[in-house]
Amino acid sequence: MKEPTARELSLEILLSVTSGQAYSHIALRETLEKYAYFEKGKRAQIKRLVEGVLENMLLLDEIIGQFSNVPVKKQKNVIRNILRMAVYEIFYMDGIPTHASVNEAVKLAEKKGFRNLKGFVNGVLRNVERNRDSIVLPESLSVRYSMPEWIVDRWTEAYGEAKTEELLKSFFGSQPLTVHLTKQPRPEEAQEAYAAAVAAWEAEGVKATSVEAIPGAFFLTGVERLTAMQTFRDGLFFVQDLSSMKALSEVPAQPGMEVLDLCGAPGGKSLFLAGRIGHKGSITCRDLSENKVSLIRENIARCKLSNIHAEAADARIFDPAWESRADLVIADLPCSGLGVLGRKPEIRYRITPQEINDLAALQREILSTAQRYVKPGGFLLYSTCTITHEENEDNASWFCSAFPAFTQLKTQQLFPEAATQDGFYYMLAQRS
Repeated sequence: MKEPTARELSLEILLSVTSGQAYSHIALRETLEKYAYFEKGKRAQIKRLVEGVLENMLLLDEIIGQFSNVPVKKQKNVIRNILRMAVYEIFYMDGIPTHASVNEAVKLAEKKGFRNLKGFVNGVLRNVERNRDSIVLPESLSVRYSMPEWIVDRWTEAYGEAKTEELLKSFFGSQPLTVHLTKQPRPEEAQEAYAAAVAAWEAEGVKATSVEAIPGAFFLTGVERLTAMQTFRDGLFFVQDLSSMKALSEVPAQPGMEVLDLCGAPGGKSLFLAGRIGHKGSITCRDLSENKVSLIRENIARCKLSNIHAEAADARIFDPAWESRADLVIADLPCSGLGVLGRKPEIRYRITPQEINDLAALQREILSTAQRYVKPGGFLLYSTCTITHEENEDNASWFCSAFPAFTQLKTQQLFPEAATQDGFYYMLAQRS
């Protein structure tokens, strides 16, 4: 059987993502794992095409719409995504000759069973190619940054146009992988431990840069496949968002603490705290499905940690065994995900205002249960990876009003920063 081309595989991923059947980061990872034997350049092309099309989809559709007699929304999904890929190549991938982008798109349309639309694909793309330097785009943040207008309007109202444009820019470009060492060395041994980790990564062709504000945290660049790294398989480190680490660093973790981590898959927050509470402490890390819990267990086993236990549980349903028991409850709850668009660009095209309201209500339902698990003097950390008042500030205010036994110690919206962190919100509260 003939080996699939990078464009064919990119198209398959885009079709599954744009039809709502998959998330891009998962579909990409699975495809690149399946075709791990591909040469590096071909794998990079797949990643660039998929991420580039999804990041710029509204802009690409605007360009296509100017040269198509069929509205983009009425085009067949296969044709629409073939055109998007080719237009992205024409405008953003200088190493590919434009005639090759056009010809390959036409061939791909025929290969996918649309021989009768070869002329249409060719005509649209030839027009785009001829007119690329004279195309006039609307002066709109929505089109320029491929963000639905209702989201742009919300952020502009909340943060102003300048801050909103900063936010939109931050979602473009590749982010380094942010990781944390599994073992927390004693202060006097830290420098030696960090140097050893950096040397081990360099031996694998990966560059590591320490995160000054968080001991044990590093940015890794040059990671092609995480699971191919021996240091990862050996449990030297785990992946953790920088924003999440910053929030967890606010928690007064002490040796011997008993922690309940709700909605915890794949377990990064629990792994981060495991070294801080020591072998005398314990963490119960939960999530809704056995499939998600299996991800937690994989990380626990890989990192060889004995003070974390994973189990499946519905965070909305009260568990009397935990009433007033936990020193710390972590509630990193389901949210709209508008803070992680740099890694999951398709979220912007799927989420609706009503879903944001529904998620905010779900969060309040879980928080109402979660607060019952905190012992007097204990702490609750509520967090999301989004940028909406309903899911963040509004819910934090509601919580402290509904449960006056809790004192709000700190709240912070961490906005995404290009190539460093995702958007994140957290509230740390203590029960009297």
